[in-house]
Amino acid sequence: MSLIISNIALHFLSKQEGTNEVTLRLGPEAIEVGTKIKNFVDSLHTIYNSKASKAYGQFSAIPSQGDSARFVDIMESYLGESQSFYDFSCQAANLLKNEVSKYDLGEMGYLVVCHYEYLGSRHLLVAIIPISEHYSVDGELNISADQHLDTNRLQLAARIDLFDYQQNPDSNRYVSFIKGRAGRQVSDFFLDFLGCEEGLNSKAQTQTLVQAIEDFVNVTQLDGNEKQDTRKELLSYCKEQKAASQDVSLQELGKVISKEDKGQDFYQFCQDQAYPIEESFPHDQTVVNKITKYSGYGGGISLSFERSHFGEDVVYNPGNESITIYKVPPNLKEQLLALSQETPYQAINNPLVNSVSENNIATPIETTTLVAEDSTEQ
Repeated sequence: MSLIISNIALHFLSKQEGTNEVTLRLGPEAIEVGTKIKNFVDSLHTIYNSKASKAYGQFSAIPSQGDSARFVDIMESYLGESQSFYDFSCQAANLLKNEVSKYDLGEMGYLVVCHYEYLGSRHLLVAIIPISEHYSVDGELNISADQHLDTNRLQLAARIDLFDYQQNPDSNRYVSFIKGRAGRQVSDFFLDFLGCEEGLNSKAQTQTLVQAIEDFVNVTQLDGNEKQDTRKELLSYCKEQKAASQDVSLQELGKVISKEDKGQDFYQFCQDQAYPIEESFPHDQTVVNKITKYSGYGGGISLSFERSHFGEDVVYNPGNESITIYKVPPNLKEQLLALSQETPYQAINNPLVNSVSENNIATPIETTTLVAEDSTEQ
């Protein structure tokens, strides 16, 4: 295990029924870091990294209002060894309690504050882990209910890259936080709690990268297969970087996809074109996933295919808004043939079913306009 835990604290936030008053119960001063705690933090680290929708920013330069300390101030006090980690975590918990009271957030849980290292990088993770109920059966077949930390539902979380924060104070990306399905309010909540401002736009940077790749494969005059191979190389590289929690580097990517036999270097191409893109940045995997696959859904129809099939196995006719599919997948063909046997009258009058059974070809199907869309959240 490459993860080393320096300090960890656990506190509990809840709302009283009827009044919705937020209460805070502080946890133990010292938590022994054994195997279970290491596995727990390792799981949190992995789950946080896997979240596709993250935003990035930096601490605000606006001073605190009144007597209340900012998160960055109490964090600095801990990092400067002016106070213990536990005292820092208690102050952070009270700061969080005050911030939660301003929002109508129904879901509370356990506050985890953890300082750890992973592959040479130092992180401070702050997360609220929701509670879920589960059931168990004892040896006498009695059913009992209990509660557990539901890490898979992690949505309220932020992480500070301490190395980047201390070495690059002008950076706009050393704080990351989840922008989940709960909506903008959750993002605002964590920004206010941490005293942060949004900085690097990971999605916009990734969209610029994808556009640069498309421009590059067109300028180098690659054939269809070579273009698709280049897109897959980008996809593979980005997945590897995400799995390793590493930024995308234009120089590294240039070495992966440059076409020396065509006299073109991708990194140099980006420099010449002056794209508004950072030398390295944390990418948005959902944007990259769209580069090799198209998918669309609507009106009860869902369709997905790799880009290389367009114009050959999948033909779109904009004139009558139809799609012709050649080489029907065997499992789909079996289902359609079974359906034709169940509903013979419809099969007789349905050219789609007839064409599948006779020629393994699906004639035009009415569909919605296809849009590039990620089919799998990473």
